[in-house]
Amino acid sequence: MVHQILPTRRNLKFKLRPERALNWHQDGLNVSQFLNTLSLFFPVGERFFIDSVRAFRDQVDEAELQEAVKAFIGQEAMHGREHEEYNEAIAAQGVPIEAQEKFVNDLLKGIQRTTPEAFQLSATIALEHLTAILADGLLNLPEIMDGADEDYKALWNWHALEETEHKAVAFDVYRTVMGDDSKVGSYALRSSALVLATGIFFALFIPYYLHNVRIKGGLFDLQGWRGVWRHTWGRKGIFRFMLPNWFDWFRPGFHPWDHDNSRFLEQIDTLVTDVLEKRDAA
Repeated sequence: MVHQILPTRRNLKFKLRPERALNWHQDGLNVSQFLNTLSLFFPVGERFFIDSVRAFRDQVDEAELQEAVKAFIGQEAMHGREHEEYNEAIAAQGVPIEAQEKFVNDLLKGIQRTTPEAFQLSATIALEHLTAILADGLLNLPEIMDGADEDYKALWNWHALEETEHKAVAFDVYRTVMGDDSKVGSYALRSSALVLATGIFFALFIPYYLHNVRIKGGLFDLQGWRGVWRHTWGRKGIFRFMLPNWFDWFRPGFHPWDHDNSRFLEQIDTLVTDVLEKRDAA
């Protein structure tokens, strides 16, 4: 098994200003809250991913994949930490993100208690695919972040780049322990997991998002909703961009690096340098 990319754990700190949390995107509250609501899923989700992969770590014999798993765990831990601070900034502005996050955490804990570890790993690779194609959309459509607060923009770009860097790690663990798509059970489990994970995610995300917009007065902001539409389903919308890659998951023999977007990883060194220089200047 060949791993095109070996992830690197980077300990970066983003000094997000809480007073900008609800209006950090140039298109205002509705778009800011869209990404803010996504953020609430990350700390608890990253812990679930780590636990799911760690449960099978001893079954991975290949040294390179072992190293990739170690780096994957390190990166996910950093993502969780930074999104926890991000979520605290949102909560400080009166958004009930902590209660929403608790519900998601309780749901994932229930899944861990009641389902086999193989199912949890399949859920992880499905959700990792969702985050990977979301990240790919952000990287391919940089205009989405044009004019955004530089600190919030840097956090999202960093997360997108590292999600890209490790997008195949959990998948390769799954393929190692469950077999490739020539095994009907392995293919059926990973295919059904994406359908289930996508359905559950949006069943939670949409009402949370609408609530978070409504309580801050954006529910009838037509200009704000036009911005959301433009960035999601518009001509250069991220969901429109993601859709073919979502469906490609069901192709027998699929592998995350079939979509080779590694060219974006050339941006990481510049981003890291900019974040560290800003930290040192503070």
